[in-house]
Amino acid sequence: MKFSSALAFLAAAGAQAHYTFPKGYSTGAVSGEYEHIRMTENHYSRGPVADVTSESMTCYELNPGTGADKTLSVAAGSNYTFVVGDNIGHPGPLHFYMAKVPEGKTAATFDGKGAVWFKIYQDGPLGLGTGELTWPSAGATEVSVKLPSCLESGEYLLRVEHIALHSAGTVGGAQLYIACAQLNVTGGTGTINTSGKLVSFPGAYNATDPGLLFNLYYPVPTSYTNPGPAVATC
Repeated sequence: MKFSSALAFLAAAGAQAHYTFPKGYSTGAVSGEYEHIRMTENHYSRGPVADVTSESMTCYELNPGTGADKTLSVAAGSNYTFVVGDNIGHPGPLHFYMAKVPEGKTAATFDGKGAVWFKIYQDGPLGLGTGELTWPSAGATEVSVKLPSCLESGEYLLRVEHIALHSAGTVGGAQLYIACAQLNVTGGTGTINTSGKLVSFPGAYNATDPGLLFNLYYPVPTSYTNPGPAVATC
């Protein structure tokens, strides 16, 4: 009974550490839940995507093909912030990707499929080689990214992705927390270089990528390689 109680406690603690990205803002007020962010499959459970070959890797949508009600206008070069529900409770890297909405589609109708995503931000751990890794997003209640000033003006999907590595010592143990915001970017110069850096979700990651199959604890990590492409720059 004591052992069963301990397992139940650990399971509950793990669930409490799960998180979502239901709200966002740029220069104005924080949005309502899933107002311009697509409702995710884990909006109640807060559970992660574990299979990187799953179609959920695109935007983790509850109802694929159904966009959010609104699209938020944001100036190129400004910050966009996702509000976390409740906080990032696991160790691991934070990534942001964007996909330009093709002609004939809107941010609300674009499915995000194909090699259309480019990375605009990634972070990594501090303390490599010391046995005490720390991650910039640990415990965060908001996560922000600066939209490149060199984006082409127009509508985009902005994809936030946090990869929890606490169980990533075995294949399929990494946990991905994902959401997509619908944005209309204004005032961009259109000079961003995405050559050779466009990927698809699913497709960009393999479960055996070193950034996904990663033991946080032993042997003591001395390096970390983020999965996916290099960050696209102006």
